[in-house]
Amino acid sequence: MAHFAKPENALKRADELINVGQKQDALQALHGLITSKRYRAWQKPLEKIMFKYLELCVDLKRGRFAKDGLIQYRIVCQQVNVSSLEEVIKHFLHLSTEKAEQARSQADALEEALDVDDLEADRKPEDLQLSIVSGEKGKDRSDRELVTPCFKFLWETYRTVLEILRNNSKLEALYAMTAHKAFQFCKQYKRTTEFRRLCEMIRNHLANLNKYRDQRDRPDLSAPESLQLYLDTRFDQLKVATELGLWQEAFRSVEDIYGLMCMVKKTPKSSLLMVYYSKLSEIFWISSSHLYHAYAWFKLFSLQKNFNKNLSQKDLQLIASSVVLAALSVPPFDRSQSASHMELENEKERNLRMANLIGFNLEPKFEGRDMLSRSALLSELVSRGVLSCASQEVKDLFHVLEHEFHPLDLGSKIQPLLEKISKSGGKLSSAPSLPEVHLSQYVPSLEKLATLKLLQQVSKIYQTIRIESLSQLVPFFEFSVVEKISVDAVKNNFVAMKVDHMKGVVIFGNLGIESDVLKDHLAVFAETLSKVRAMLFPVPSKASKLGSIVPNLADTVEKEHKRLLARKSIIEKRKEDQERQQLEMEREEEQKRLKLQRLTEEAEQKRLAAELQERRKQRILREIEEKELQEAQALLEETEKRMKKGKKKTLLDGEKVTKQTVMERALTEQVKERQEMEKKLQKLAKTMDYLERAKREEAAPLIEAAYQRRLVEEREFYEREQQREVELSRERHESDLKEKNRLSRMLEFKETFQGEVISRREAEFDRIRTEREERISQIIRARKQERDMKRKQMYYLTREEERIRKLQEEEEARKLEEAEKRKKQEAEHKAKLDEIAEKQRQRERELEEKEKKRREEVLKGPNAPPARPTESAVATAAAPPASGAGKYVPRFKRQTAEVSGPAAAPPAAESDRWANRGPPPADDHWGSDRGQSQKSDKWTSGREIAGPPPAEGGGDRWVPGPRGSDRPSGGDAWRSGEERRSPFGSSKPRPAQR
Repeated sequence: MAHFAKPENALKRADELINVGQKQDALQALHGLITSKRYRAWQKPLEKIMFKYLELCVDLKRGRFAKDGLIQYRIVCQQVNVSSLEEVIKHFLHLSTEKAEQARSQADALEEALDVDDLEADRKPEDLQLSIVSGEKGKDRSDRELVTPCFKFLWETYRTVLEILRNNSKLEALYAMTAHKAFQFCKQYKRTTEFRRLCEMIRNHLANLNKYRDQRDRPDLSAPESLQLYLDTRFDQLKVATELGLWQEAFRSVEDIYGLMCMVKKTPKSSLLMVYYSKLSEIFWISSSHLYHAYAWFKLFSLQKNFNKNLSQKDLQLIASSVVLAALSVPPFDRSQSASHMELENEKERNLRMANLIGFNLEPKFEGRDMLSRSALLSELVSRGVLSCASQEVKDLFHVLEHEFHPLDLGSKIQPLLEKISKSGGKLSSAPSLPEVHLSQYVPSLEKLATLKLLQQVSKIYQTIRIESLSQLVPFFEFSVVEKISVDAVKNNFVAMKVDHMKGVVIFGNLGIESDVLKDHLAVFAETLSKVRAMLFPVPSKASKLGSIVPNLADTVEKEHKRLLARKSIIEKRKEDQERQQLEMEREEEQKRLKLQRLTEEAEQKRLAAELQERRKQRILREIEEKELQEAQALLEETEKRMKKGKKKTLLDGEKVTKQTVMERALTEQVKERQEMEKKLQKLAKTMDYLERAKREEAAPLIEAAYQRRLVEEREFYEREQQREVELSRERHESDLKEKNRLSRMLEFKETFQGEVISRREAEFDRIRTEREERISQIIRARKQERDMKRKQMYYLTREEERIRKLQEEEEARKLEEAEKRKKQEAEHKAKLDEIAEKQRQRERELEEKEKKRREEVLKGPNAPPARPTESAVATAAAPPASGAGKYVPRFKRQTAEVSGPAAAPPAAESDRWANRGPPPADDHWGSDRGQSQKSDKWTSGREIAGPPPAEGGGDRWVPGPRGSDRPSGGDAWRSGEERRSPFGSSKPRPAQR
């Protein structure tokens, strides 16, 4: 980096480099000067250097260089000359805008050239490939290369300027102007992505201002001018967001305005509030938040009526009609009735947030006011006189929907009113801040509301109505649309109805009666069942009652004991919780006391440190005064020594002499001495002037005589030299003629030698050229052979890779086919096993049905006494079997014995007899398809039907069947030489299969 003695030298050097076309070197030279620590003091040439530097940055599109230079220049002139920084930034913005406009004017198709999703993104890989492959560039690509970089640089310029000015309180107006230009840039060229980034950047700037409040040049938001600039910026942001259709960003802008007002605790002007509420109403309408949209319109009506003195009666009527229709468009039911607790909490928080935004309450807490609702809004419209200001058809519509009961002709009364309302609307002449009012936008919501009201009124007079009749009552929609509306109403408990399409009727219910009955229907049902049981089975005598209670006495005592133990543990746990809370409270009080004591000690230490600092400061001041007094005394003595004796000035005793006084006196004496010396020098200069004039007057005639003599001598010398030069020229000419005659004899030999040399050199040149051409041809042949060899190798490798890939694909296809085939076989096998199992289950069900019928016949015998169901079951289960211990016991008796308890359990010998038998042989198919429990049940039923399996010493044997065979059983089997016993209980002889 070159070092310049003066800044002007760097500017000259840059101009020289620009003149020879080296703009990048000129930019580097100026960048080195701006970032150098030698030029940190502001000078006027630095401003010119910055102008030239920014021009180079704009020409070369070097945004990083421009940002770095502006940051360094801000450091230089922040405290000295801020206006210079302002001029430089304005010049930078002007250059960037002019460059972008110039590029735009050169492009014929601007929208195609600006068809880029993100101005901050680099070029895509496909664009780079296209630029390499295509030789000639099309018009669209030339436009893209010409226009897009300029607009990228302009966008980067806006970001750079906003970053530099974000913490500068002296350039707030320039910050607001730059933000406004950036918003207009996004609006003009439909840059939605850049607009979101710009809003986020400005939002972060304000957050950092609040976060770092101890900055030196931080803007003061409490000042009216600063607050107005920031508000104007946010309102411009809100307007551009709505015009671009970015409704989410518009809502965030509304929250930014509300947050800014909460910071400064000050309500903006009424004109800004009108814009605020108009945009807020648009946002809520787009988001289908009809309740908040109606409240925003109500706020607009209040502002226009109170602050707009030029408001005409026609515009007031149109605004009031919009407010009433917006309130009527709100759904008449509360959607939070069927919501969960979490949804209710979220809805409550959302209502609180929206209420603060709409009410513009600068306090974050929503103190003591009801939440927003449709009924509250309608009552407020009536009490505030909004309904009286609306048009006549809106009033009629309000009374028909809210106060009248016409279930059969409600649609016919409302339809002509809606037709008149849909034709109303237009621009407001006396309220320019409000958007154009169109009452037709509320017609679909009002038709839906009329349908809901009609359904509610019809449900009060009808229990059943035909679908055709109900469709005739609703002229707005078809019945399919009415059915969708009714589903939403039923879901939110607005109306109770059912649609029976098979019968073609609509059935209405009563919400109040159903809710009262369903509230305690289980208790009523239990009481009714208890009464029926008491009538069927009357209460027995006390002895029987005691006998029924005594068997359960142990369980009752055990339950009571457990209950008491649980109560004791709960009481102990509560005591422990209370003690723990008391300990925590004591600990907190102790912590508070220690904290208060620590704060007191810290305050005392700070006070002592402040006193010590003050004493130290006083001591230093006294030492400084004493030192200055000593220096003043020494300076006084030195001054008195320099002064002349006649002019010595005496000092009074006791006079307080300070260093400043002595310095002033010494300075006065020095001034007097300097004045006397100047007078002496003036007198001496006048004397020397007279003397010099006299000398020149005497020397003038002598100088003239010497000059005349010198002229004569010079003329004689010139004539003499001229004559000598003529003689020498004549002699040289004669000698040259003699030399020419002497050399003319060798001219023929010279030409012969020249011809020989030229022919020899031509032959050598031809030989060298021939050798070079042969060598080049050999190299070309060798390279061609090498390329052919590489091409053949590449072809061979490609074919080999394709062959290997095909083999791999064939192998994979073969494996996949085998797997599918194996899965298919397993599925078929499993289906066969399921079929066999289903047959077995069917046989078991038939046996159980037969056994159940037989048991019922036994129980219904003529001599059987009437008994309760439970007592009969217990008696049946407790009866011992008629035969011996080894006799078969039916399944239902074993199940009843297990249920009735240990009193009715079978003898131990019976259970041991069946338990000691070993398990049946394992069957792979049974174990894999049905599980262990099903397998055990199957073997149990087999023993019941066909008896136990054969003993180990018998003739039968267990032979595993082949897997995957096509036998109907699909599994293993008991085989013998002549017959086979089926595991399912069949004993039919079959020939052995191999």
